[in-house]
Amino acid sequence: MRKLVMPLAIALHFICLATAALALDVRAGVLRVDYAEVLPISRFDLKPEDIGFAGAQLADEDNGTTGNFLGHSYETVTIAAPPEKAEAALEDLLADGIRLIVVIARAEDLLRLTDIAAQSDALVFNAAAPDLELRDADCRGNLLHIAPSTAMNTDAIGQFALWKKWDKWLLVSGSNPADEAIAEAFRRTANKFGAKLVAERTFEDTGGTRRTDSGHVLVQRQLPVFMQRTDDHDVVMTADGTDYFARYLPYHLWTPRPVMGSAGLRPVTMHGAHEAWGATQYHTRFEALAGRYVTPVDYNVWLSLRIVGEAVTRAQTADPQGVRDYALSDEFELAAFKGQKVTFRDWNGQLRQPILLFDGSITVSVSPQDGYLHQVSPLDTLGLDRPESKCTAFE
Repeated sequence: MRKLVMPLAIALHFICLATAALALDVRAGVLRVDYAEVLPISRFDLKPEDIGFAGAQLADEDNGTTGNFLGHSYETVTIAAPPEKAEAALEDLLADGIRLIVVIARAEDLLRLTDIAAQSDALVFNAAAPDLELRDADCRGNLLHIAPSTAMNTDAIGQFALWKKWDKWLLVSGSNPADEAIAEAFRRTANKFGAKLVAERTFEDTGGTRRTDSGHVLVQRQLPVFMQRTDDHDVVMTADGTDYFARYLPYHLWTPRPVMGSAGLRPVTMHGAHEAWGATQYHTRFEALAGRYVTPVDYNVWLSLRIVGEAVTRAQTADPQGVRDYALSDEFELAAFKGQKVTFRDWNGQLRQPILLFDGSITVSVSPQDGYLHQVSPLDTLGLDRPESKCTAFE
């Protein structure tokens, strides 16, 4: 017996030493830039105070489940700041030694913060900005995109419409820059997949209030008139990036047709009613933690930090460059409760992922649709493909 005890003790000693050598304390940050915004059309769309941060908390719990067995610990610091204080907030994170940072911000602030982070060799995850330019000529080598691009979203909607044989589109867009960006993405989608834009209309943003006692009365009178005398069409595609008219369209058209895009059937990364592929247990845990339904931003933050956790577990590294290299490698894949594992496009840092098509109550469909094939992955039928991208930061 004593002969057995001594070798066992030596083995346990070396196991403990190995475990200690591999132990990692993983610290990340979530920086949310809060903007002055008008109230949304619907109270259901009011942003929770902990939007994004609740996703980070769940990610730490999920990462810790595996990490506890491997000697890894996870801590995420969350900061909310207005645009004018965002740089100072980022500097605080960097000064605290944090080099893995999830940013929830608009494109201009995201780029500015990413360039600052690059000076400290930090890796940034984009959890919100959909702008195509960020994945194209304005890409950054230290910026990975978890949020889908506008083009991915319009391609997801367009594929479904064409799968339904609805190939004649009426495009209705707002007059603001964010609206026009979505409209341009729809034009690109129509050209890419062979749909016909039979007509386009622009709904001018006059700056009026959207939530007065008489607001719905005015809308009920104005929108049907605005939608009169259109060419024959199968579906109305809406481009409303500033949320001031599209939500009213489904029941205020002159000619009844399905509405998609910014209202009606909408593309999202996740929503609280999605139950397939094990998503129910994800929602149960999130709702127990946050006391509310998940938002796409929460999910994007959660996914960002789960990517970090996967790199730490599989590649045994919490170094920003190591996490980036592993995420962009052929070895990386991660389950995301959407039917298939997600991976990164190594030419522009965009996460490949299915897009849920949500009508406000259920997942109506998931894109890419059947029949849309690609030589690498059907997921690359959504958004910029390698030959289309002008990004050179990943070469």
